[in-house]
Amino acid sequence: MSEAHEVRPVEPTFWQVARRARWIAVLVVALVIAAAFAFLGRWQLERSIDSSRATGPDTETAVPLGEIARPQTGVGSESAWRRVSVDLVIVPGDTLLLSGRVNTAAPGWWVVAHAVDPDGASLAVAAGWAATEAEAQAAAAAFDAAGALGEVTGRYLPSESPQESDFESGRRSALATAELVNLWGAVGDAYGGYLVLDVPPAGLTAIDAPAPARDVEVNLLNLFYALEWVLFAGAAVFMWWRLVRDAQQRELESARGGP
Repeated sequence: MSEAHEVRPVEPTFWQVARRARWIAVLVVALVIAAAFAFLGRWQLERSIDSSRATGPDTETAVPLGEIARPQTGVGSESAWRRVSVDLVIVPGDTLLLSGRVNTAAPGWWVVAHAVDPDGASLAVAAGWAATEAEAQAAAAAFDAAGALGEVTGRYLPSESPQESDFESGRRSALATAELVNLWGAVGDAYGGYLVLDVPPAGLTAIDAPAPARDVEVNLLNLFYALEWVLFAGAAVFMWWRLVRDAQQRELESARGGP
């Protein structure tokens, strides 16, 4: 006589329960809800980016020099690195060279001239860069005799600190306005900073003087909302998983003779 074997109910796995039509339908609904929440999260993130703003003054829109700076005053944070426009006349005989100036990773020479604005205030003008001293000297001679430049645009920079220079050879490397006013012939009031021309004269390369990166304020409220919507999207999928898991547990308990 053969021994009777007890037939145990099949215990379903999670994915066996999940593949049933009912739970597939619930999954579709959960994914639609999650997609909607994800869309709202992306929208809030885009709003956060769009509403972010750079702090500090606009350094790239040229404004008249007289609006942001005055002679005989230092260069403050509101005027430093701003692009400006100004009418200038070159004072002949005061143009000089600065050695050891790096432009796009290459050492060379700056041509620096003495200019005056319509009110007679002196302004140091960094006209441009040359790779060799001979090129710089040739360009400096022509620029020194340029006379009236008309309206020019450039970036207004703070004066540099004087550095040890070879006074016997007449070479200098720092553009220090306090030092320059003692070298120029006749000087009245002088600006505390100097101007780097946007467009250099013939024979020179434009000096690379980009403005420092501006700090950006992010709209944290919109960013928080975006994070919330992402969490809601995850919660929709999690709820489906939990419902399927609970259904599986009930079937397991039933199969094992539980209450």
